[in-house]
Amino acid sequence: MDTDTDDTYCETPRPIAPAQPAGATDGPPYAECVLCREPTEYPESTKGATLCPVCAWQEAGRTACSG
Repeated sequence: MDTDTDDTYCETPRPIAPAQPAGATDGPPYAECVLCREPTEYPESTKGATLCPVCAWQEAGRTACSG
């Protein structure tokens, strides 16, 4: 019986690069999330309530389940 082995299956994954600390963003100044005050994807000039991706995802889940 000939079995092919995948040597990459048992390899230890490479470490993931550390994320930038909060507030250390490159580019224009970003608006902060109205719920958690983390930087968002939107510039400060964006009007309305800006949410970070995490809070936007949680809010979408809350509104989808309310009915």
